[in-house]
Amino acid sequence: MYYLQDLTMNAIARELRTSRSTVSRLLSMARDTGLVQIQINNPLERAPSLEQQIRRRFGVEAHVVPVTDIVSDSEVLDRVAIQAARTIGPLVDSNAIIGVAWGSTLSAVSHHLTRKVTHDSTIVQLNGAGNTQTTGITYASEILRRFGAAYGARVEQFPVPAFFDHAETKTAMWAERSVKRILDLQRRMTMAIFGLGSIDAGIPSHVYSGGYLDDADLRVLEENRVVGDVATVFFRADGSHQDILLNRRSTGPELNQLRQVRRRICVVSGETKINGLRGALAAGLATDLILDEGSARKLIREQAR
Repeated sequence: MYYLQDLTMNAIARELRTSRSTVSRLLSMARDTGLVQIQINNPLERAPSLEQQIRRRFGVEAHVVPVTDIVSDSEVLDRVAIQAARTIGPLVDSNAIIGVAWGSTLSAVSHHLTRKVTHDSTIVQLNGAGNTQTTGITYASEILRRFGAAYGARVEQFPVPAFFDHAETKTAMWAERSVKRILDLQRRMTMAIFGLGSIDAGIPSHVYSGGYLDDADLRVLEENRVVGDVATVFFRADGSHQDILLNRRSTGPELNQLRQVRRRICVVSGETKINGLRGALAAGLATDLILDEGSARKLIREQAR
């Protein structure tokens, strides 16, 4: 009545025999839950042009979030998270297996998800979250719980550390039936949702700030010219990753496996992650990219050089 028939709140209240305040609350609820989405077509908007350039140069579906240069890193993250949550919702279907990584970006996204009823869908954790200081269960499980609640999906946690101390331990664990069950779900994923880890990010990536890597690990990453990671699997600016030794101890999915997932949604906030973003695109890790306007401009400028 309000959006399609242009009736006033007073007219709607009279027709429904309720109060104007009730109508206002219902309209607010419709926006908050995603039942109603508002789109502004601004002829001066730069985002569509940036999206087209990214799509043309990198072969990914881009969603650029307009953000002015004066806002803080945390506000940029919040705006990107809101847009990501609104973009992801319509893409989620019933009978889906959705891999979700943990991290600062996905945590922010999880707070803005809108409810959508699905059937027989599963949210599966992409990589372990434990380290020498914490099990990581509380941090990762809250992110997964919000995704599961939003889409009425089952949640499958991955109760292993983010990194094993020894590659041999990982090999032995990967042969266990309880672990193989989660690995099988990951292999059958229809969608993967992840952010990008970066040492130099304005808002530090959780894998670098949460006690997951010691000084020796960081030195190895520097020696290997690592620019970022997806679900604790590291890569260089050219997208290469096979010979990075730390990946043998990581519990995230191999990048070759990740590339087999039909829909791979990468969410990026902050220009300081640009090197990691370039590496992820070079590795072909994303089919869909959600990022802020500043990062989009920088990506296009650097690619043009």
